[in-house]
Amino acid sequence: MTVSSHVTELKKKHANLSEKVEHSQRSPATDSLDIKSLKQEKLRLKQEIERLST
Repeated sequence: MTVSSHVTELKKKHANLSEKVEHSQRSPATDSLDIKSLKQEKLRLKQEIERLST
């Protein structure tokens, strides 16, 4: 897997997590710890994308 294809896959995962976070925040039944966990994973992916893009 090339670096650019890996970055593309990470961006897809990041976008998917963004959708999950938004959906979870709208749902009153979602635990705030679950949302926090999703946001942390999203941040980790963003940092990995930035690291690989430089």
